[in-house]
Amino acid sequence: MKPQIAPLSAAANPAELLKQSIRNTPPGLTLAELLAQHPAVARRTAQRWLGQWVADGSIVAQGAARARRYLAGNGAVVSISSLDRFPPSIPLSADSRDIVAYVDQPLQARKPVGYQRDFLDGYQPNVTWYLPATLRRQLHKMGHTAQADAPAGTYSRAILNRLLIDLSWASSQLEGNTDSRLDTRALIEHGQVAQGKAATETQMILNHKSAIELLVENTGTAGLDRYTLMNLHAALSENLLPNPADEGRIRQHMVEIGKSVFRPLSVPQQVDEALTLLLRKAGQISDPFEQSFFMLVHVPYLQPFADINKRTSRLAANLPLFRANLCPLTFVDVPEAAYSRAILGVYELTRVELLRDVFVWAYERSTQEYLAIKQDMTEPDPTRLAYRDVIKQTIHAVVTHPGDDALNLITQTVALHVPEPDRAAVQSLTVDELRRLHEGVLARYGLRPSEFAAWKARAGG
Repeated sequence: MKPQIAPLSAAANPAELLKQSIRNTPPGLTLAELLAQHPAVARRTAQRWLGQWVADGSIVAQGAARARRYLAGNGAVVSISSLDRFPPSIPLSADSRDIVAYVDQPLQARKPVGYQRDFLDGYQPNVTWYLPATLRRQLHKMGHTAQADAPAGTYSRAILNRLLIDLSWASSQLEGNTDSRLDTRALIEHGQVAQGKAATETQMILNHKSAIELLVENTGTAGLDRYTLMNLHAALSENLLPNPADEGRIRQHMVEIGKSVFRPLSVPQQVDEALTLLLRKAGQISDPFEQSFFMLVHVPYLQPFADINKRTSRLAANLPLFRANLCPLTFVDVPEAAYSRAILGVYELTRVELLRDVFVWAYERSTQEYLAIKQDMTEPDPTRLAYRDVIKQTIHAVVTHPGDDALNLITQTVALHVPEPDRAAVQSLTVDELRRLHEGVLARYGLRPSEFAAWKARAGG
């Protein structure tokens, strides 16, 4: 016999309606059943609410993966407004508190506003400063590493394995991804997909990994230019957009921002012109932190792509830090409630104070993570660093020519590209990397899973 479901008040907000459905169904409901009852609620929004309620004890989760059911718990019922409030752990200036008060108003109380070109036009590189000099000095002190005087990108390459996990996981969390840090690590390091996860969540993590590798591998030559930004977006958006032609392409249609009264530019030519100016100004900024923050502000505000603009800005904001061998900005522990409000302050008020407070707090968290592991961090192998492109090309050649003798192919390729004194060491490194090859690192070598599978089958598994 099906449980009786009490009528729900139409005046209740969607989150309360969803929670009331759980309370009114003693056997509990699966996520699929909840979404069927509340089709207007996005899947990842429902997952976020359920995670919060399980954490505070008002809802209990039983079972795993798709069979997991959510039942009414014995813990105190927490109001949605308190769950969504700006986290008190992040200290705010008076100006930032004003922004929070404004964006926390209902949509009807906020004034609709379009893209303000003066916001970008009025910024003069190295004259206008979103980050005051005292704050920039503080950030430089926090992010300083022992590799400060080394070639650009030395530090980011040294911490790449940890960076791939932290930044992929934290940035994806800000987009509603429910993969845990352990899930992310298993996916990136071993190619293991967590059970019960949507394909889009797995794709999002893998796209972050590819995009971070793209930046780190090209830190010495990449700049905040059109080529880098377009290819960064293409990596982050692969297989996630309704129209694949929008990957790495200037937006060709109007977009709307959820839960906001902000209306971005809708004419592609205007978007293109504003992006050209944005990147020119970004390239002229001398301080890496100001450059980083400028990208966090203006890329989401312009919305140059059909979607995935915030993710693109978060990774682009790291390029100046990579180039200067500073600690990265991973966004680990940054609450979505804080980040989303800060971005809304930029959208609707063209004010940066709240995003600046979040940026400084987030960077301090990042540096605490990375400076804590500094003592354990090994220096990059100089031979692997010097010949990393040769090693990658050689492994690609071996895997894509499964019928050839691998050792002969390695010997021949290395002989063509490596001076005699270093050949033995490069051959050894290549063989070691080939032995460690797995699905989680294929993008590093430009390989597809089908090519890897064919090579493994030919090599006997």
